[in-house]
Amino acid sequence: MTPPPLGLYLHIPFCLQRCDFCAFYLEIYREGRAEAFVRSLIHEIGLSAHQHVASGRPIQSVYFGGGTPTVLAATQLIAILSEIRTHFALASDCEITVEAHPSTISEQDLVQLLQAGVTRMSFGAESMEDGDLTRIGRPGAVHETVVAVSQARAAGFTNINLDLMYGLPSQSLESWQRTLAHCLTLEPTHLSCYALTVEEDTKLASNIQRQRSPAPDESLQIEMGEAAQRMLGDAGYERYEVSNYAKQGYACRHNLLYWTNGEYLGLGPSAQSYLDGIRFGNVADLEAYDTSLAASHLPIEDRTRLSEKEQLRDAVIFGLRLIRGIPSHYLHQHAANYGYTAITLQLLAQQLIEEVGGRSRLSTRGRLQADTIAGQLY
Repeated sequence: MTPPPLGLYLHIPFCLQRCDFCAFYLEIYREGRAEAFVRSLIHEIGLSAHQHVASGRPIQSVYFGGGTPTVLAATQLIAILSEIRTHFALASDCEITVEAHPSTISEQDLVQLLQAGVTRMSFGAESMEDGDLTRIGRPGAVHETVVAVSQARAAGFTNINLDLMYGLPSQSLESWQRTLAHCLTLEPTHLSCYALTVEEDTKLASNIQRQRSPAPDESLQIEMGEAAQRMLGDAGYERYEVSNYAKQGYACRHNLLYWTNGEYLGLGPSAQSYLDGIRFGNVADLEAYDTSLAASHLPIEDRTRLSEKEQLRDAVIFGLRLIRGIPSHYLHQHAANYGYTAITLQLLAQQLIEEVGGRSRLSTRGRLQADTIAGQLY
């Protein structure tokens, strides 16, 4: 029996500054700390491969996320990738993604990354209106995104994603539509469109509390989500997950692992893993991470073995985010397991979940309430 494929996620915990909305674990970039981190990560790659992964198990996707991976030098990212190849068996068609802030990467960097085997660039555009960027404390300017996409193409990349957010402070439906229209002129193969959520302990949350910034308008966000579906659908992008659109053949393979309850190994501080029915996570502290690895100990902070019932729960919660949904018997078995049959029947009666051809999926209206529905079924 062929072993199931595995994804590899690497959390690069550095940014030049923290955006107002960001709640991810990160540190402000310092060259010395970054060099120490790269040494620790390279050590973790070898230790993790030895401890967690059966020999020959194929890696179908490698994802450098963060933080901002490209605050590291291209040579550092390439050294990390080289270490991965030493210890893991990468599938011949392995998708290798690097996230980038457009201002932190040059055409020379992009050429080097492509030559090293990176297959996909993901640029954090957030908006194509400079005023929006200023209001969320996101450094840089729109023209840097335009330049970065152009340079990625010139370097030879054919798979390019743009990350966008909508429902930003003072953003209008018209300005969001202008952002989408501008992105379409850049012809990315993939677009991620996330509704702004206000995370605790962020500068945005503080600004809203102090009435320095307006809270997101849920009804406006719904209109914006509908506009994205219409405009991107008309332009030939398939919506394959609540927040994600792709040209045919360009769905993000790594993210699909999460939504289909596949297995992945996370490396770097705060990175999460799911292997053999066990969820575990690394310590979200760079100093503790470095100290642990200096002693040749994996920096794992928590570990939870999921029962079969809990594994099915996660398959339902994540799988409902996919436009194709899940087998209907998953949903009904999960409802029976947790006493959610009445809730499930209500969601079906309200046409927030629909059943078609033996599969259950969120309806068009249900997708607009995906997080609420997930909370009801968890």
